[in-house]
Amino acid sequence: MFEFFIAKRYLRSKHKLNFITIISILSTLGITIGVAALIIVLSVFNGFGLLVTSILVSFDPHIRISVNNTSGYDNISLVEQSLKLNHYVESTTSFVEGKIIALNKQSYEIVNLKGISTTIDDTWGLSTKIISGSFKLDKEDGLEKIILGLPLALRLSARVGDTIMVTSAFNIEKTITSLSIPKTKRFIVQGLFESNNRDYDISCTFTSLSAGQELFGLKGKTSGIEVRLKDIAQSELVKNNLQSKYSENIFTINTWYDLHKDLYSVMLIERWGAYILLCLIIAVATFNIFASLTMSVLEKKKDIGVMRSIGVNKKSIRKIFMFDGILVGAIGTILGVVIGLLICYLQIEYNFYKLDPSKYIINALPVKINISDIFAIGGMSMLLSFLASLYPAKRAAKTVIIESIKYE
Repeated sequence: MFEFFIAKRYLRSKHKLNFITIISILSTLGITIGVAALIIVLSVFNGFGLLVTSILVSFDPHIRISVNNTSGYDNISLVEQSLKLNHYVESTTSFVEGKIIALNKQSYEIVNLKGISTTIDDTWGLSTKIISGSFKLDKEDGLEKIILGLPLALRLSARVGDTIMVTSAFNIEKTITSLSIPKTKRFIVQGLFESNNRDYDISCTFTSLSAGQELFGLKGKTSGIEVRLKDIAQSELVKNNLQSKYSENIFTINTWYDLHKDLYSVMLIERWGAYILLCLIIAVATFNIFASLTMSVLEKKKDIGVMRSIGVNKKSIRKIFMFDGILVGAIGTILGVVIGLLICYLQIEYNFYKLDPSKYIINALPVKINISDIFAIGGMSMLLSFLASLYPAKRAAKTVIIESIKYE
């Protein structure tokens, strides 16, 4: 293409170190740094997002169905049967849940107790997070068993094998109406778990499903169903399918994303904030493209007049300077992508930016490269370069032939 050939010649001809050349070099460096920084920062955000999701989802279900009223208690078993026939579902688990007061000697804590079935290790993976004791929740010597988070156990000064006293909000409510002493139940601490999520470790406890039903006065009923899918990406699809079958007044259906929507929303805002701020680096660099091209139009005024006099039309002149600006943007973008991906690769392979394992749950900065991010960053860079080239190219096309060559 004639226009592209001339644009490349103009770009290569800047071998002399003058003001226009310096601005062009700064433009290229600015775009390179901006694109590389965007790729690195967004990849780090991706890494942290993946880490947070893996921690939460390893302990949370992919979908949670909670009962809202008595009609839901009657229909929950039918829901579980239909879920087992769904080819997206890997496992389901019934549960009961409520607030309790756990007491050990002079210490007490108000925490959340979940009554679970023995198949919970298929859905939650709790058995893999036991750091002391065991996962067995069968009754022993007439006493129920309970599993505590490590920070909660430290607060209660409880160890594996200790007996703690537990009473529920349901029992307290009964005592208020009957004017009696709250009924407490003894539990043996069967195990301690650690999930890498302090909120869970300090506020969640687990017991058998039957013990939970007795404690909360549910008498064979369950509070809901927790579902683990074969593919977590199908969570929203399965949720929509369930919502189309069952009324929101009967069941509340949440995906893993809904359970921590506030956290993910904050992470998304941070990600977009970083993207917009770092795009300003590229925007500043494209202002340099605008300045260098404007001065280049003035410098090449004679060349424009000569080309116009031999029959080159205005459209071709405009394309020449458009290509000139876009080439600068393309060079900076490609260099930035290469540098950004190289740094990310080195971090993934060699972990040269390490973190203190005693303070963090990971030993190095997490990085995850998404192809969509690279296209978004590259597209933004090229769009800004195109916009910066637009005005100088139009100005070049408006050059008057007589004025540009009358003194030659």
